[in-house]
Amino acid sequence: MADITVTEHLLLHQKMTPQATGMFTGLLYDLILSGKTISRRINQAGLLDILGGTGEVNVQGENVQKMDAIANRILIYRMERSGAVCAMASEEEPELIRVGPEFPRGDYILIFDPLDGSSNIDVNVDVGTIFSLHRRAHGATGEVSLEEVLKPGTEQVAAGYILYGPSTMLVLSTGQGVHGFTLDPGVGEFLLSHPDIRIPEQGYIYSVNEGYREQWDAPAREAVEWFHTAKSSKGGAYSSRYVGSLVADFHRTLLYGGIYLYPPYSGKPDGKLRLMCEASPLAFLAEQAGGKASDGHGRILERVPATLHARTPLYIGSSRDVEAVETIYARHKNR
Repeated sequence: MADITVTEHLLLHQKMTPQATGMFTGLLYDLILSGKTISRRINQAGLLDILGGTGEVNVQGENVQKMDAIANRILIYRMERSGAVCAMASEEEPELIRVGPEFPRGDYILIFDPLDGSSNIDVNVDVGTIFSLHRRAHGATGEVSLEEVLKPGTEQVAAGYILYGPSTMLVLSTGQGVHGFTLDPGVGEFLLSHPDIRIPEQGYIYSVNEGYREQWDAPAREAVEWFHTAKSSKGGAYSSRYVGSLVADFHRTLLYGGIYLYPPYSGKPDGKLRLMCEASPLAFLAEQAGGKASDGHGRILERVPATLHARTPLYIGSSRDVEAVETIYARHKNR
């Protein structure tokens, strides 16, 4: 395969991707530059005393890791200067971040989790940056309102994640399939390594934290029991795999198939994962790759967030595996 960079790939497909304008390409360049910077910091984490927590608690009620704060600052600094963004929302920030008049403003709204799975950095487990892009309504002017941001995932124009692991990968969709790019440290570019990723219709791995089993609702317990006994795509039993880093578990599911489950539980009756910066962008990728994403009752991408940090249950992966969970929820609802 020729060494095609992510920018070259985008330009080659520009005719099929209306949003791939010069502004969009510039935004992606700055987002990728942010990812490279974060990747370099993570690779040096054990040497620079940037492991562990800051002692602060974020808007989600979670302990902030040092790399959370660093990744958040890198993204905000770089993206507010990109000239392509008018507003941002970060998992680490309580309020909408509006780009001030001191910077040029564009048409895009960026929503991101700066470092998903950051609590795993101390043990050298894969982590990642998840992002979602919306485009402001044509002709809209003035300060961006919160209502302009609280949109369903169907209105995303692009979504993806940068995975920081044994290699650093960018997985991206602009609505024309899903493509993976691996960072070549020698040339400093993300090169196309996984063109047109497709999730198998059925998989052989289920991924869930079964430590919360006693706190799940009845359909969630039945769904996981179903994966204990059902026949997988390989004809045998499903295997259980759970990293505890959403982006790492989803990446495996995207490539191998199967399902990732995060049911609601007694401590989080609305679910734990953030709809806008985690579930929705990953749902966009799953559907573009031929899979599905559900909250147990319906399509994740059709959910309209009530707040900036709205939460949701998530069942995502191979279409048949997600449909099996939805069937169980529907059966319980009709009882």
